[in-house]
Amino acid sequence: MSSNTLSAVLEKLIHRLCLNDFPCGYGTWRKTKGSTEGAETEETDALLDLLSCPHSPWRQDGSWSPQTAALRQLAVLTPERLHTDFIYSYFTTLHILDKGVSVVDDGLLKFSKLEELVLSANKISEIPAENLPSTLKILELRDNWLSALNSLTSCPPPRLQYLGLSSNSLGSHDVVCHLTGTHWPQLVCLDLSDCEFQNQQALLDALSTLPCLRTLVLEGNPFTLAPSYPGLTVDSLPRLSYLDASRISPEERCSFSSLSKITDLIEDRASATVSVGRVRGIPDPSMSLDENAPDFPVITYGYFITYEFLSHQTVDLCCSQKVSESKCDAAHVTEDIFSDADLQSNKNLSKHRTSKLTWAECMDFSDTQTYIVSDLGGLKRFFNQGLYLTLEEEKVLSWPAASEDRKGGKEKESPIKSGSTKDKDKKKKSVPDLVQDAPIRRTLGSVHVPLQGLVKRGHKVDVLCDLGTLHTESELEATQSLEKDLGKKIKEDKKKEDKESKQRGGSGTKQKNTAAFKGRGKGNKESETDVHTDNSVSVQLEPLTVELSVELEKWQSAAEANQLTLPHKSKQPDLS
Repeated sequence: MSSNTLSAVLEKLIHRLCLNDFPCGYGTWRKTKGSTEGAETEETDALLDLLSCPHSPWRQDGSWSPQTAALRQLAVLTPERLHTDFIYSYFTTLHILDKGVSVVDDGLLKFSKLEELVLSANKISEIPAENLPSTLKILELRDNWLSALNSLTSCPPPRLQYLGLSSNSLGSHDVVCHLTGTHWPQLVCLDLSDCEFQNQQALLDALSTLPCLRTLVLEGNPFTLAPSYPGLTVDSLPRLSYLDASRISPEERCSFSSLSKITDLIEDRASATVSVGRVRGIPDPSMSLDENAPDFPVITYGYFITYEFLSHQTVDLCCSQKVSESKCDAAHVTEDIFSDADLQSNKNLSKHRTSKLTWAECMDFSDTQTYIVSDLGGLKRFFNQGLYLTLEEEKVLSWPAASEDRKGGKEKESPIKSGSTKDKDKKKKSVPDLVQDAPIRRTLGSVHVPLQGLVKRGHKVDVLCDLGTLHTESELEATQSLEKDLGKKIKEDKKKEDKESKQRGGSGTKQKNTAAFKGRGKGNKESETDVHTDNSVSVQLEPLTVELSVELEKWQSAAEANQLTLPHKSKQPDLS
């Protein structure tokens, strides 16, 4: 018998119960009526205590079946009853989780009274229905390797009321026809979460034939990202009581009434709106400017946010986008459709950049972009991976148009500074034309934003992104300069000490010099600390934060669906 078969795993688990060994079963350890009392015998109550005592070495893990504890007690009280057929028929529930089972063989039929079978997190790719006991009422196959249901529906257990198929690759059209009332006449609860179903309408047509279905779990499937979910499901399955662990209220059912009749307006697409709000925590760049600096260059700072989003088509809803921004600085819109495999290589990610804002203690970008995505499977994978948001600073140096000698960092003295005071006043009034250098950009911070909440039981994610604490530009330059000077000084001191050591010679002198150098090194460290204390600028305590929200469009009623889909049908191109 192969070790990866279900019956082989069950045999091992039953053997570990030690039903015929101490303290169970027959043996010299049992005190009977005709036996002579001795130190080697135990009372029945003492034997039972050994089965359940937390620190007993004979206590067994019975999590794979709630019947194990009672069966071991029977092995102490009435061991004569525990023949093979009795043991198999005693089990009504089996939970075999993550045991490497890949084959459900006919050995399972020995469990003639089995009602609940849980085989989650195994390697099962096929379930032969003829190997399942006819008494089965609950079958859980979560997180296996199933891709088809042909063998399971050939002669399914007639009394099955619960079927769990979540986290299996069952999204093909061929699977849908095996989820009908013809195969499952008694099915009350069905779990199809994370099964990669994309065609919502086809699946609902099949599920509507299940006469006893009352509880349904569909979360995690790509089509649940569409605006029509869950409304279309609620209206298509009038007998349903619970959807994705939530009770369907009468008001909800009424609001979605007749939604299933406008299927010609329903598309397998998603609409996601990304909003960037207020940013706080950026140090004032003017604090790093020297008051005695020359009038030119004129330094300006701008701030913007970038992120990448999966997109087939983008609708710009940002009222604050500046027309003066160049096209490359505005939203990057992608209207090509890419394959699912391209997600890993980021070929179908559209990079969006907000408008630039000048510094303020609180900068409100009010940037909103809506992305229309028809690749629902790709969108689900994107949400599971999350979004990366980056805040950047753009520094621009501007010079008078007449200035030509700015090579090598030597700027020509501004004409504003020469001449009399009257000339100065005249020239200040007439501001010269400025020529801008290429912008200098630096990243102030980047953060990963998890979006898994949009895949399951949520249509909106609000995040206050924390990008850490920033320092001013002068702080960074001072720190870098300080580190460079200290490093140079330490190298010079070491070189000097090595030279003196060679000239003096002698081990004793060398030791003294070494000690002296160590003392100097200590002094250098103290000096370094002092410099840091004296020259450092006060640290910006407020963390850098960015407000971000991602919201999926969800219809709240059939009337809203009519209002939203008709304009979309008439105005938006078909990208699929």
